[in-house]
Amino acid sequence: MDEKLTKTSLKQRIFIGFIAFLMLGSFAAVYIGIAFGGDGSNSDKQNADVDQTKVSELLKEYTDKKAVADEAAKPLSDKYFPELKEYRSEVKAYNANSINEGDLTTTDLKKGNGTSIGDDTKYLAYYIGWCADESILDSSFDNYENPTTLKTPLDPSGGLIEGWTSGVKGMKIGGVRELAIPGKLAYGDTQEVCGAKNSPLKFVVMAIPYDEKLAGLLNDANTAYMRYVYYANYGIDINEMNTEGSEGSSDGGNTENNTDTSSNDSSSSSDSGDSSNNTSTDNTQQTTRKRKTSDVLPGL
Repeated sequence: MDEKLTKTSLKQRIFIGFIAFLMLGSFAAVYIGIAFGGDGSNSDKQNADVDQTKVSELLKEYTDKKAVADEAAKPLSDKYFPELKEYRSEVKAYNANSINEGDLTTTDLKKGNGTSIGDDTKYLAYYIGWCADESILDSSFDNYENPTTLKTPLDPSGGLIEGWTSGVKGMKIGGVRELAIPGKLAYGDTQEVCGAKNSPLKFVVMAIPYDEKLAGLLNDANTAYMRYVYYANYGIDINEMNTEGSEGSSDGGNTENNTDTSSNDSSSSSDSGDSSNNTSTDNTQQTTRKRKTSDVLPGL
């Protein structure tokens, strides 16, 4: 199995964190049972629950859907790759203390002529993110040092770190903006990035027009990836969990709660990547987004 397929990219981490929040109630009990069974046989039980044939099938489902999304995004890569490549010159070392002691700052590198980004604006983005020592945290390039193409664009509707969400407000689609984000507006003291907690981050963000069809394909691929990761690591099929959860809710006859949940999920997923219009949801999502895997971000 390709080792790279077991690691999460920025977009995948964002999506996984967001969906994990939505599924928290149904997942918590199962996860606790797996992680804290306390009888010394958790690993054996977990491995016994994982059907390797199913793992292979889920991996194929993900790679097939990713290939479709990649193909659909290729025209965008061809269009925006040369421009984003030029902005690699903006990646320079900076004083971490200076940024952490200040507020979020933004610099428009290129003025756009599209819609001004607000709380509910849908857009896609290409980006470069880096640490104070100039090391690359993550980027839209297939290979930052020797790039040949762009990966699929980021759909911010899954929710991003506060510094990004606030930093792009007022930016016009088609534009390029540099964000200097203090650690408290990035991953704070709950997640180590760039070698330490409370690390500031810088991003160059290129906002491009929203493509409904492509966004749907990206969502399909990310959903398939999440299903593969959860099953391969925990023996949990989230599709079955969602089905069981739906049946359990309907048994209770609590139509009001079901409606509220659906409404919240819909509004979150249709956001422009900014969940800050709901303080409680934003705080919860920000916490889940900070639980990243070992290959570190950034998932924003």
